[in-house]
Amino acid sequence: MAKLDPAQFVREVRQEVGRVTWPSRKETLVTTGLVLAMSALAAVFFLVVDQLIQVAMRLVFGIG
Repeated sequence: MAKLDPAQFVREVRQEVGRVTWPSRKETLVTTGLVLAMSALAAVFFLVVDQLIQVAMRLVFGIG
């Protein structure tokens, strides 16, 4: 079984973090904006679909 060495672990983690290609600030902001916009669009879509289903159910069952 491998010997646990916290210092070695930290060195390896720092080495791996150095290899990561981090997105630029602009890329992060653009991606965040797109996620928020798509989430809002999906929310509006499901709101409209829910309202249409509600109207259809009222017509079918004569409620309201």
